[in-house]
Amino acid sequence: MSSILFWLSDSFSWLTIPTVSITFTDILEILILAFLVYNLLLWIKNTRAWNLLKGIAILVGCIAIVYLFQMTTLMCLVNRVVDIAITAAVVVFHPEIRRALERLGEKSVFSSLFQFGDESKNVSDQFSEKTINEIVKASVEMSKVKTGALIVVEQNTRLEEYERTGIMLDSLVTSQLLINIFEHNTPLHDGAVIIKGNRITAATCYLPLSDNMMLNKALGTRHRAGLGISEETDSMTVIVSEETGAISVAYQGELMHGISAEELRKYLTQLKDESAAPKKIGQYLKDFVKGWTKNEA
Repeated sequence: MSSILFWLSDSFSWLTIPTVSITFTDILEILILAFLVYNLLLWIKNTRAWNLLKGIAILVGCIAIVYLFQMTTLMCLVNRVVDIAITAAVVVFHPEIRRALERLGEKSVFSSLFQFGDESKNVSDQFSEKTINEIVKASVEMSKVKTGALIVVEQNTRLEEYERTGIMLDSLVTSQLLINIFEHNTPLHDGAVIIKGNRITAATCYLPLSDNMMLNKALGTRHRAGLGISEETDSMTVIVSEETGAISVAYQGELMHGISAEELRKYLTQLKDESAAPKKIGQYLKDFVKGWTKNEA
């Protein structure tokens, strides 16, 4: 224990309070740096880079343990891998980096930078009981006439990158609108609908396909897409089969196939209750260990 305390005190000895006076320039510099860091973290959270960043944080923690206990073999391996890892990170984050540079060239970039928390607040809005009823009603009606549907209910993981692949709507969730969107031979029937809170944000969205080899071969691309988005995010997807009219739910990488209207209502209600339930400190620590995170609200 004494060796660990000595290592901590030696490693963080540079954390001393400066004795020089703080000027207005110093305060301005701190504010600018905090502003840039805040927006960088907000940008990361809005993309898949957030999950990758959590993985990197865990990896950095493991490396710190290796150096703390002087594991010679692992230290040698880490030193050789670091240079390769930096190059690999650039390759992995390539789409997000390109998108950030594109946004930097947009005229509206400065106005978007000053939107502190407004967008995040909208994401945290929970969908209501009325929205659940509208989704269930639409699913049942489309099931009766075998109209294929793919409805994604956003929870805490942002789905903006998938929304950009479709057509933006920003409409209140109603069963009539959902049925009309997925009606055959209409411009918006192909692809997925994304619901954020009580509003439909986008339609005709493309979703990632699942690589799960255990998925029933009788299920088509619509089910594989619904399962794929549930594997990458914490959203819940309602799927109506065009061939059989069966209703399915994909959540946390699992597919519940052929469920009834009451079961669908139960799943959506559970999702609503989980999102609205306040968390204790112990639960936050448990979620951190499991790799899950909540939004800023």
